Amino acid sequence: MASVLTLDDINVENKTVLVRVDINCPLLPDTKAFLDTTRIKAIVPTLNKLKDSRVVLLAHQSRPGKNDFTSTLGHSRELGRILGRPIKWVDDVAGQKAMLAIESLNVGEILMLNNVRMYADEVNTKGGFDVMADTAMVQNLASVADVFVYDAFACAHRSTPSGVGFTHLIPCVAGELMRNELSKLDRALDHPARPCIAVLGGIKVDDSILVADNMLRNNICDQFWPTGGVANLLLELSGFEIGAVNHDFLVNELGKNWHQTVETAKSLLQDFAEHIHLPVDIAANIEDNRVDLAIDQLPIEAPIFDMGIESILRLSAAIKSAGTIHLNGPAGVFEIEDFAFGTVEMLNACAESKGYVVVGGGHTSTLIVKHGLRDKMGHMSTGGGACLDYIAGKNLPAVASLEASAKAFTLNIERSLDQ
Repeated sequence: MASVLTLDDINVENKTVLVRVDINCPLLPDTKAFLDTTRIKAIVPTLNKLKDSRVVLLAHQSRPGKNDFTSTLGHSRELGRILGRPIKWVDDVAGQKAMLAIESLNVGEILMLNNVRMYADEVNTKGGFDVMADTAMVQNLASVADVFVYDAFACAHRSTPSGVGFTHLIPCVAGELMRNELSKLDRALDHPARPCIAVLGGIKVDDSILVADNMLRNNICDQFWPTGGVANLLLELSGFEIGAVNHDFLVNELGKNWHQTVETAKSLLQDFAEHIHLPVDIAANIEDNRVDLAIDQLPIEAPIFDMGIESILRLSAAIKSAGTIHLNGPAGVFEIEDFAFGTVEMLNACAESKGYVVVGGGHTSTLIVKHGLRDKMGHMSTGGGACLDYIAGKNLPAVASLEASAKAFTLNIERSLDQ
């Protein structure tokens, strides 16, 4: 695992502890009722370890301008319901009301601050750790806290004051969720059981291509099975005419990343052709009907919405015989019943596999929970973008912050806390 400190490395008894969490949840548009509280439940192990501390939670819900951008009052109540005790809440982030609320906390109490993205510092600040540290939000909160705990893996790929601003001000350590994410992902990246396969799909084509590039070039995976939009791009670059409607969709989705993604994908096809398993058939949406076609029947001027039956059977067999499976993104437009077959069968194969299955966040995780397959997976990440960036070999700002803080405070943590 990355060289970071955890709650096992530091004394937090009777200390005031800031905890950055990601409890951003899907909400019903009208009532703002919670549709899924998985992320709130995921922070409970960290809170249990902080039972003898004064805990201050920093969290966000959506972002300005979106329909589900709300306060965190409902989150505090839901967390209280889950824990079976009241959670304090203050309609402030780092102003006088927040400072007074923090200073009045007793040991064992938990206070949730309001949505940090309602604070201008959080959404407008750009720059490195020192720039983040200079914000009023970070300066104010650091002045009343002893320790900062980062437990928001789903935000780990973002550089914000609430995530990395405390790096050099107070000791920063990984929470239980963060530690679990890094250790589980590292297990699948550093010492994967063989064969290791990467099954990458969905519409985040540029991210998936970067993940495949990292995994193939560093001998992390033995096979790459593209699905969804990723498969469509690779089919086109392999010489198959996927039709204007599918080509244009990819161009629009990738936007400014189109040319770079194409170049990286071409290099993959040239250097690792024997490791890349393209679909042998597809399912097109022709007048709202599923029509399966072999790839040599392309082009077709209809949207490709799923893998074909033969491709699904081949992928399922590969998953069931793999030692490690990295899974991210659906295989097709699963929202439409006729085109959910590839995705559902892919998930069922993962559930039946004896291999270690690592699932990225987002739609894939939601589908797994919906189909009651969660207990069949080795690890389901709480972060879609962060998970993709991590397995793509990118440096996550939150991890870099924890590593930098560990170096700065390892030798004098106790002294720092006792001052």
